[in-house]
Amino acid sequence: MNQLEALKRWTTVVADTGDFQQMEQFRPQDATTNPSLILKAVQKPEYAPLLQQVVAQGKGAEISALMDQLIVRFGCEILTKVPGRVSTEVDARLSFDAAATVARAQRIVALYRAQGVDTASRVLIKVAATWEGIQAAGQLEREGIHTNLTLLFSRCQAIACGDAGVQLISPFVGRIYDWYKKQAGAGWDEAAMAGDNDPGVQSVRSIFDYYKHFGIRTEVMGASFRNVGQILALAGCDLLTIAPDLLAQLQAASGDVPHKLNAAVAQDMVLERVHYDEAGFRFALNADAMATEKLAEGIRAFVADAVKLEQLMQAAAV
Repeated sequence: MNQLEALKRWTTVVADTGDFQQMEQFRPQDATTNPSLILKAVQKPEYAPLLQQVVAQGKGAEISALMDQLIVRFGCEILTKVPGRVSTEVDARLSFDAAATVARAQRIVALYRAQGVDTASRVLIKVAATWEGIQAAGQLEREGIHTNLTLLFSRCQAIACGDAGVQLISPFVGRIYDWYKKQAGAGWDEAAMAGDNDPGVQSVRSIFDYYKHFGIRTEVMGASFRNVGQILALAGCDLLTIAPDLLAQLQAASGDVPHKLNAAVAQDMVLERVHYDEAGFRFALNADAMATEKLAEGIRAFVADAVKLEQLMQAAAV
């Protein structure tokens, strides 16, 4: 048994890519996309015709509508490769506008439904885990539109998401690791901070334990991995979304994968239940320098890639 097969005994494996042609070899259950992944995919020659088709079919439409048509087209292709769900992201420029996020999500869902997709079971709408994003996600969930809260770096974000009843959260392991490594500088000890001691791993474990202890139904999906060690340290997490290069490493490695995160163990822990109103959430997030910086950085990066993707579409329309 290789490590990918062994990991699947404890955790649902999700492919973190927009390159749907890569997916079949790893047989993931679900797949996640974001503007950066779609941008990377459409710059490959094999995907150029898809971009051109969307632009040609949507001639005269505003660029935001074309963007949604493109990401839904990728999502529909991905759904032919995976048996489960695809996560499709709302434009990160709407991260601080709850009403606009809801409207954009509804439009994306309508596009999927027009293609015959059962969105209730097969689509998750990705939204940045800002206060506004979490409130928008709560409204969408009440409408039967399931959500994946992304750019999540802190326990306070996770708690607010759980209280809002979102379907799934994506805490970013690798980006948390990056921040602490940069802060430590020359004092960083890679060996000492690996595996269970990795700060990104510890963050996800803390959120997982909190959810399972209090019976919160929101799924936890570790994301943004830098190495296989981080993935193996989270075996037992509800889901893990993994880039193709790391999936390939797991598939090429033999050996067992120990069960690390355990809901039954979490239920016996002594933990305090916490709730946040808007002021409390903003204060708690502000108190976490890592989460504040990485959330802002992540939104900026997704916006920059969305702009680049729009520029490619505009060039294709000429």
